[in-house]
Amino acid sequence: MSTFPITKRGAELLKAELHKLKTVERPAVIQAIAEARAQGDLSENADYDAAKERQGFIEGRIAEIDSKMSMAQIIDPSTLDAAGRVVFGATVELADEDTGTQVTYQIVGEDEADLKLGLVNISSPIARALISKEEGDVAVVQTPGGTRRFEIVAVRYV
Repeated sequence: MSTFPITKRGAELLKAELHKLKTVERPAVIQAIAEARAQGDLSENADYDAAKERQGFIEGRIAEIDSKMSMAQIIDPSTLDAAGRVVFGATVELADEDTGTQVTYQIVGEDEADLKLGLVNISSPIARALISKEEGDVAVVQTPGGTRRFEIVAVRYV
């Protein structure tokens, strides 16, 4: 059983989702099933079918989160000391060499990735190109639109 990295914030988000599923969603769907059963014939009861389907989704998601949390290696980026190298959890400021546009990304786990928020998956092409580089280095990234070059302006651990 292998572990996978997740930031402290990502782990807290998963724990919050798990808590909500167990304390709010699960009891609500159990109540919906009970109400649908009270209506009588279950063979043609759409409310019952929908509630059972929702219950299956909720139980599956609970099992998935439990499994992920048991295999997670939780990393707090603020405690990292990677001597300026880009590692998991690092926040990296980049300058596109062609356009001069600056962007900031944090390298995170699969479950927390959200490009709109500047959170890139550790297994994404840009994250793979950045890992182990240092401030001032140039990362070459293969994108669907072609090769792009980014200069690493700054590396922070926040």
